[in-house]
Amino acid sequence: MSECTHNCSTCKADCSSRKESLIEEPHSMSKIKKVIGVVSGKGGVGKSLVTSLMAVYSQRNGFRTAILDADITGPSIPKAFGLTQKADAIEEGILPVKTNTGIEVMSVNLLLEDENQPVVWRGPVIAGVVKQFWQDVIWNDVDYMFVDMPPGTGDVPLTVFQSIPLDGIIVVTSPQDLVSMIVNKAVKMAEMMNVKILGIVENMSYVKCPCCDEEIKLYGESHIDEIAAEHGLKILAKLPIDPVVAKQVDNGAIELYNGNALDEAAKEIFG
Repeated sequence: MSECTHNCSTCKADCSSRKESLIEEPHSMSKIKKVIGVVSGKGGVGKSLVTSLMAVYSQRNGFRTAILDADITGPSIPKAFGLTQKADAIEEGILPVKTNTGIEVMSVNLLLEDENQPVVWRGPVIAGVVKQFWQDVIWNDVDYMFVDMPPGTGDVPLTVFQSIPLDGIIVVTSPQDLVSMIVNKAVKMAEMMNVKILGIVENMSYVKCPCCDEEIKLYGESHIDEIAAEHGLKILAKLPIDPVVAKQVDNGAIELYNGNALDEAAKEIFG
Protein backbone atom coordinates (compact mmCIF):
# COMPACT_ATOMS: atom_id res chain seq x y z
CA MET A 1 0.00 0.00 0.00
CA SER A 2 1.36 3.42 -0.93
CA GLU A 3 2.11 5.87 1.86
CA CYS A 4 0.27 9.19 1.76
CA THR A 5 2.49 12.16 0.87
CA HIS A 6 -0.20 14.77 1.73
CA ASN A 7 0.10 16.04 -1.85
CA CYS A 8 -2.90 14.73 -3.78
CA SER A 9 -1.45 15.75 -7.15
CA THR A 10 1.40 13.23 -6.81
CA CYS A 11 0.25 10.86 -4.07
CA LYS A 12 -0.84 7.34 -5.11
CA ALA A 13 -2.45 6.43 -1.80
CA ASP A 14 -6.19 5.77 -1.87
CA CYS A 15 -7.26 7.74 1.19
CA SER A 16 -10.31 9.72 2.23
CA SER A 17 -8.55 13.07 1.91
CA ARG A 18 -8.37 12.47 -1.86
CA LYS A 19 -12.16 12.30 -1.98
CA GLU A 20 -12.98 15.26 0.21
CA SER A 21 -11.16 18.41 1.24
CA LEU A 22 -10.03 18.80 4.84
CA ILE A 23 -10.45 22.58 4.63
CA GLU A 24 -12.83 23.85 7.32
CA GLU A 25 -15.32 26.66 6.87
CA PRO A 26 -14.95 29.67 9.20
CA HIS A 27 -17.82 30.81 11.40
CA SER A 28 -20.91 31.53 9.34
CA MET A 29 -20.82 35.16 10.49
CA SER A 30 -17.18 35.61 9.48
CA LYS A 31 -15.94 37.06 6.21
CA ILE A 32 -12.24 36.52 5.55
CA LYS A 33 -10.69 37.35 2.18
CA LYS A 34 -7.02 36.38 2.46
CA VAL A 35 -5.12 34.27 5.00
CA ILE A 36 -1.31 34.47 5.32
CA GLY A 37 0.62 32.03 7.50
CA VAL A 38 3.90 33.03 9.18
CA VAL A 39 6.10 29.98 9.71
CA SER A 40 9.58 28.80 10.61
CA GLY A 41 11.42 25.50 10.93
CA LYS A 42 12.59 26.42 14.45
CA GLY A 43 11.70 28.71 17.32
CA GLY A 44 13.21 31.99 18.42
CA VAL A 45 13.65 33.55 14.98
CA GLY A 46 10.94 36.22 15.25
CA LYS A 47 7.74 34.81 13.73
CA SER A 48 5.53 36.71 16.16
CA LEU A 49 7.41 39.94 15.49
CA VAL A 50 6.98 39.55 11.73
CA THR A 51 3.31 38.62 12.20
CA SER A 52 2.72 41.70 14.35
CA LEU A 53 4.52 44.07 12.00
CA MET A 54 2.79 42.72 8.90
CA ALA A 55 -0.56 43.22 10.62
CA VAL A 56 0.41 46.78 11.56
CA TYR A 57 1.41 47.48 7.94
CA SER A 58 -1.85 45.97 6.70
CA GLN A 59 -4.00 48.06 9.02
CA ARG A 60 -2.10 51.25 8.13
CA ASN A 61 -2.67 50.55 4.45
CA GLY A 62 -6.40 50.64 5.02
CA PHE A 63 -7.04 46.90 5.12
CA ARG A 64 -9.22 45.33 7.78
CA THR A 65 -6.77 43.06 9.57
CA ALA A 66 -6.82 40.12 11.97
CA ILE A 67 -4.31 37.86 13.74
CA LEU A 68 -5.02 34.26 14.65
CA ASP A 69 -2.37 33.28 17.20
CA ALA A 70 -1.86 29.56 16.56
CA ASP A 71 1.18 29.37 18.85
CA ILE A 72 -0.91 27.96 21.69
CA THR A 73 1.92 27.01 24.07
CA GLY A 74 3.95 30.18 23.45
CA PRO A 75 1.49 32.99 22.68
CA SER A 76 3.14 36.40 22.46
CA ILE A 77 0.84 38.40 20.17
CA PRO A 78 -1.31 39.87 23.02
CA LYS A 79 1.85 41.09 24.78
CA ALA A 80 3.15 42.85 21.65
CA PHE A 81 -0.14 44.75 21.28
CA GLY A 82 -0.66 45.41 24.99
CA LEU A 83 -3.88 43.38 25.16
CA THR A 84 -4.97 42.49 28.68
CA GLN A 85 -8.75 42.24 28.37
CA LYS A 86 -10.32 38.83 27.83
CA ALA A 87 -12.27 37.70 24.78
CA ASP A 88 -16.04 37.74 25.17
CA ALA A 89 -18.39 34.94 24.17
CA ILE A 90 -21.93 35.38 22.96
CA GLU A 91 -24.51 32.78 22.02
CA GLU A 92 -23.34 32.73 18.41
CA GLY A 93 -19.62 32.38 19.14
CA ILE A 94 -16.43 34.02 20.47
CA LEU A 95 -15.60 37.66 19.79
CA PRO A 96 -11.96 38.58 19.04
CA VAL A 97 -10.27 41.35 21.00
CA LYS A 98 -9.40 44.54 19.11
CA THR A 99 -6.11 46.42 19.40
CA ASN A 100 -5.88 50.21 19.67
CA THR A 101 -5.91 50.58 15.87
CA GLY A 102 -8.65 48.00 15.30
CA ILE A 103 -6.73 44.80 14.50
CA GLU A 104 -8.79 41.76 15.56
CA VAL A 105 -6.83 39.23 17.64
CA MET A 106 -7.56 35.79 19.04
CA SER A 107 -5.02 34.06 21.24
CA VAL A 108 -5.21 31.51 24.03
CA ASN A 109 -3.88 34.17 26.43
CA LEU A 110 -7.09 36.12 25.82
CA LEU A 111 -9.05 33.18 27.24
CA LEU A 112 -6.92 32.17 30.23
CA GLU A 113 -7.65 33.70 33.64
CA ASP A 114 -3.91 34.08 34.23
CA GLU A 115 -1.78 34.80 31.15
CA ASN A 116 1.24 33.31 32.95
CA GLN A 117 -0.53 29.97 33.33
CA PRO A 118 1.25 27.35 31.17
CA VAL A 119 -0.73 25.49 28.54
CA VAL A 120 0.08 21.86 29.28
CA TRP A 121 -2.01 20.11 26.65
CA ARG A 122 -1.30 17.29 24.25
CA GLY A 123 -0.88 17.94 20.53
CA PRO A 124 -4.37 16.91 19.36
CA VAL A 125 -6.01 19.15 21.96
CA ILE A 126 -3.87 22.11 20.93
CA ALA A 127 -4.65 21.47 17.26
CA GLY A 128 -8.34 21.39 18.16
CA VAL A 129 -8.10 24.81 19.81
CA VAL A 130 -6.58 26.26 16.64
CA LYS A 131 -9.50 24.90 14.61
CA GLN A 132 -11.89 26.45 17.15
CA PHE A 133 -10.19 29.83 16.66
CA TRP A 134 -10.98 29.48 12.96
CA GLN A 135 -14.47 28.04 13.23
CA ASP A 136 -15.95 29.43 16.47
CA VAL A 137 -14.57 32.98 16.50
CA ILE A 138 -16.74 35.58 14.78
CA TRP A 139 -14.22 37.38 12.63
CA ASN A 140 -15.73 40.47 11.06
CA ASP A 141 -15.09 41.67 7.51
CA VAL A 142 -11.37 40.82 7.30
CA ASP A 143 -9.19 41.67 4.30
CA TYR A 144 -6.00 40.05 5.63
CA MET A 145 -5.68 37.52 8.41
CA PHE A 146 -2.18 36.59 9.61
CA VAL A 147 -1.71 33.24 11.34
CA ASP A 148 1.22 33.14 13.76
CA MET A 149 2.20 29.48 13.74
CA PRO A 150 4.34 27.56 16.22
CA PRO A 151 7.76 26.41 14.96
CA GLY A 152 8.39 23.10 13.30
CA THR A 153 6.20 20.65 11.42
CA GLY A 154 4.10 19.12 14.19
CA ASP A 155 0.37 18.83 14.91
CA VAL A 156 -0.51 22.52 14.88
CA PRO A 157 1.27 23.54 11.65
CA LEU A 158 -0.18 20.45 9.99
CA THR A 159 -3.67 21.35 11.24
CA VAL A 160 -3.34 24.90 9.92
CA PHE A 161 -2.06 23.74 6.53
CA GLN A 162 -4.84 21.17 6.18
CA SER A 163 -7.79 23.00 7.77
CA ILE A 164 -7.38 26.70 6.98
CA PRO A 165 -7.40 27.95 3.36
CA LEU A 166 -4.01 29.67 3.27
CA ASP A 167 -3.32 32.04 0.40
CA GLY A 168 0.39 31.76 1.11
CA ILE A 169 3.04 31.68 3.81
CA ILE A 170 5.97 33.85 4.85
CA VAL A 171 9.04 31.92 6.02
CA VAL A 172 10.96 33.62 8.83
CA THR A 173 14.57 32.74 9.47
CA SER A 174 17.84 34.11 10.88
CA PRO A 175 21.38 34.48 9.49
CA GLN A 176 22.94 31.62 11.46
CA ASP A 177 24.43 28.55 9.78
CA LEU A 178 21.36 26.43 10.48
CA VAL A 179 19.28 28.74 8.25
CA SER A 180 19.44 26.19 5.43
CA MET A 181 17.79 23.57 7.61
CA ILE A 182 15.11 26.05 8.76
CA VAL A 183 14.19 27.06 5.23
CA ASN A 184 14.34 23.51 3.88
CA LYS A 185 11.90 22.22 6.50
CA ALA A 186 9.40 25.01 5.86
CA VAL A 187 9.71 24.74 2.07
CA LYS A 188 9.29 20.97 2.01
CA MET A 189 6.21 21.12 4.24
CA ALA A 190 4.66 23.84 2.09
CA GLU A 191 5.33 21.78 -1.04
CA MET A 192 3.79 18.69 0.54
CA MET A 193 0.66 20.65 1.44
CA ASN A 194 0.45 22.59 -1.85
CA VAL A 195 0.75 25.97 -0.15
CA LYS A 196 2.33 28.94 -1.92
CA ILE A 197 5.47 30.45 -0.37
CA LEU A 198 5.33 34.23 -0.68
CA GLY A 199 8.94 34.74 0.35
CA ILE A 200 11.50 34.80 3.15
CA VAL A 201 12.06 37.35 5.90
CA GLU A 202 15.46 37.19 7.56
CA ASN A 203 15.32 38.53 11.11
CA MET A 204 18.31 39.71 13.18
CA SER A 205 20.30 40.30 9.99
CA TYR A 206 22.43 43.03 11.52
CA VAL A 207 22.54 45.80 14.09
CA LYS A 208 23.33 49.41 13.23
CA CYS A 209 26.09 51.15 15.16
CA PRO A 210 24.46 54.12 16.97
CA CYS A 211 27.54 56.26 16.28
CA CYS A 212 28.36 55.67 12.62
CA ASP A 213 25.39 53.70 11.21
CA GLU A 214 27.69 50.86 10.17
CA GLU A 215 25.83 47.55 9.80
CA ILE A 216 27.38 45.02 12.19
CA LYS A 217 26.61 41.38 11.38
CA LEU A 218 26.53 39.75 14.80
CA TYR A 219 25.99 36.27 13.38
CA GLY A 220 28.49 36.58 10.55
CA GLU A 221 27.78 36.74 6.85
CA SER A 222 24.31 35.64 5.84
CA HIS A 223 23.73 33.00 3.16
CA ILE A 224 20.05 33.73 2.75
CA ASP A 225 20.45 35.04 -0.81
CA GLU A 226 21.99 31.78 -2.01
CA ILE A 227 19.42 29.68 -0.16
CA ALA A 228 16.53 31.71 -1.54
CA ALA A 229 17.92 31.39 -5.06
CA GLU A 230 18.29 27.63 -4.59
CA HIS A 231 14.57 27.35 -3.85
CA GLY A 232 13.48 30.07 -6.27
CA LEU A 233 12.13 32.23 -3.44
CA LYS A 234 12.01 36.00 -2.91
CA ILE A 235 13.72 37.79 -0.06
CA LEU A 236 10.94 39.96 1.35
CA ALA A 237 13.06 41.71 4.01
CA LYS A 238 16.19 41.64 6.10
CA LEU A 239 15.26 42.95 9.55
CA PRO A 240 17.87 44.47 11.84
CA ILE A 241 18.13 43.94 15.58
CA ASP A 242 16.43 47.13 16.76
CA PRO A 243 16.33 47.99 20.50
CA VAL A 244 13.51 50.46 19.84
CA VAL A 245 11.29 47.76 18.34
CA ALA A 246 12.19 45.38 21.17
CA LYS A 247 11.11 48.00 23.70
CA GLN A 248 7.85 48.62 21.80
CA VAL A 249 7.07 44.91 21.98
CA ASP A 250 7.90 44.78 25.68
CA ASN A 251 5.66 47.78 26.30
CA GLY A 252 2.80 46.40 24.22
CA ALA A 253 3.18 49.25 21.75
CA ILE A 254 4.15 47.55 18.49
CA GLU A 255 1.54 49.68 16.70
CA LEU A 256 3.83 52.68 17.26
CA TYR A 257 6.46 51.16 14.94
CA ASN A 258 7.56 53.74 12.36
CA GLY A 259 10.40 51.98 10.57
CA ASN A 260 10.52 50.86 6.93
CA ALA A 261 12.19 47.46 7.22
CA LEU A 262 9.15 45.62 5.87
CA ASP A 263 8.21 48.07 3.10
CA GLU A 264 9.18 45.67 0.31
CA ALA A 265 7.38 42.80 1.99
CA ALA A 266 4.26 44.95 2.25
CA LYS A 267 4.44 45.77 -1.48
CA GLU A 268 4.70 42.09 -2.29
CA ILE A 269 1.83 41.03 -0.03
CA PHE A 270 -0.58 43.95 -0.43
CA GLY A 271 0.31 45.03 -3.97
